[in-house]
Amino acid sequence: MRYHNITKDDMLNGSGLRVVLWVSGCNHACRGCHNPITWDISGGLLFDDSAKEEIFHELKKDYIEGITLTGGDPLHPANRADIGTLIKEIKTLFPEKSIWLYTGFGWEDIRDLSFIPLVDVIVDGRFQLDLLDKQLHWKGSSNQNVIDVKKTLSGNKLVVIRN
Repeated sequence: MRYHNITKDDMLNGSGLRVVLWVSGCNHACRGCHNPITWDISGGLLFDDSAKEEIFHELKKDYIEGITLTGGDPLHPANRADIGTLIKEIKTLFPEKSIWLYTGFGWEDIRDLSFIPLVDVIVDGRFQLDLLDKQLHWKGSSNQNVIDVKKTLSGNKLVVIRN
């Protein structure tokens, strides 16, 4: 897996203060995407032990609520195995920290991935420029869902977090 950036003390990509991993690779190519530099699966830097330790160092801070995985698309087929391993490791080491994940894939396409129950919130769906709404929290277009994963899985019904 490759990545472009690790943002610290982020307040825009999920609730509270977060660390954000911006992964490389996205095959959705949404018109109007705010981060097309992350589309190339070969772009950015190799996600190595040093990058992982940088994230873990941030997650050890009491005031950090959790991590957000975005990009690019963390669920690009080439990223899924590494993202799944990272999510499992984070939940083991930092069970009290929340995990948010942004993906252009819809809930129906990803819900059966083995690591999805470890994620707290998923923002799903492709960004659609014609549905852009700057008043929305945590998503760019009105077609996207901010999904409470635990409640959705326990009730077997999509539970979205409303702004």
